[in-house]
Amino acid sequence: MEISWSDFEKIDMRVGTVLTVSDFPEARNPAYQLQIDFGPLGIKKTSAQVTTRYDKNELVGKQVVAVINFPQKTNCKFHE
Repeated sequence: MEISWSDFEKIDMRVGTVLTVSDFPEARNPAYQLQIDFGPLGIKKTSAQVTTRYDKNELVGKQVVAVINFPQKTNCKFHE
């Protein structure tokens, strides 16, 4: 599926630093819960299905690129 340039321009991608990583046993598929610091935008919570690629300790302190203007959703009582 392709998106238009005008749709792409609406995406707000930012670099943030992973502060905390914890297991997310309630998730349907293996995942971690992350808190990411986006500087002036504050700390955001999200989940990531990267348990087969990364150990929790490897992610803390890493910088990641994230889309931050998705609407908030609730995933197993975890607000992302």
